[in-house]
Amino acid sequence: MGSALGWLVAWEPSITVVICFVLAAGLYLRGTLRSPMTTPWPRQVSFWTGLVVIYLCLHTQVDYYAEHEFFISRLQQFGLQHLGAFLIALSYPGAAFRRALPLHWRTRAFRPLLTRGPLRWLFRLLFNPLFASLLFVGLMIFWLLPPVNFVAMLDWRVYRIMNWSMVLDGLLYWWLILDTRPKPPARIAPGVRVLVEMAVMVPQVLVGAYLTFAHRDLYPVYDLCGRAFGGISQATDQYMGGLIVWIPSSMMSALGALLAFRNWLRLSARGRLAIQQKWKEQRKLQAEAAAHSPDAFAGRTGHVA
Repeated sequence: MGSALGWLVAWEPSITVVICFVLAAGLYLRGTLRSPMTTPWPRQVSFWTGLVVIYLCLHTQVDYYAEHEFFISRLQQFGLQHLGAFLIALSYPGAAFRRALPLHWRTRAFRPLLTRGPLRWLFRLLFNPLFASLLFVGLMIFWLLPPVNFVAMLDWRVYRIMNWSMVLDGLLYWWLILDTRPKPPARIAPGVRVLVEMAVMVPQVLVGAYLTFAHRDLYPVYDLCGRAFGGISQATDQYMGGLIVWIPSSMMSALGALLAFRNWLRLSARGRLAIQQKWKEQRKLQAEAAAHSPDAFAGRTGHVA
């Protein structure tokens, strides 16, 4: 029991991590207690599971093993950018967070701050589909570059920037992909979300395959720091790390594409797609124009006579 609890002790304690997680957990709990009927239990389970996954990857003994084994670092990054962020986005926690905040905070502080000024332009850039997709794949590749990874494993400040960037980028990306609303107000059209996911899968497969079948040591930093598991060779470590980048990450993209496709079908069945709304408006205008045409007027007057 003691050894199991020892895994939960942070290898490199961070007050920032603790404050962020306590704040997120407190706000979500307050929001769900205020309106429990609007937050179904599956969404609550998804949120808490995702939050636990990210915490375990950020603030436990996982840090130690991630700094001494390449495949553990890939598992850590998978939990941060893919699994944990995916589960939190799938819970759609925005409504619970909004309900947790006082009304005057939302109307007088946050709404003007987010709809005007520099933050508005920043969010427009971050929520751009092309930029968000390139950022999602680009960050994964950037932190896998051997010189960058070497510095990140030796400098705790760069290491924390790497982990936080993966968390925030994952939350941003999956929020865009798993959004159930039509465009607008969603940032990406339902059909485009499916295409984005399929496009993002390709570079993950290519990078994972390259790492898996590479015949040279791309990450000597793990030998320099000393490996955590003596029975695992450098070649095996890199092989398993490549498989993690290749298969689980691609499976998450496939799952995201399926969920996006399901949302697309559901919106189509309800007639909420933008093109369907446009057709409805065109038919309405045509009907109004026909009702006010001279022929229609003559028909009505002839009927009266």
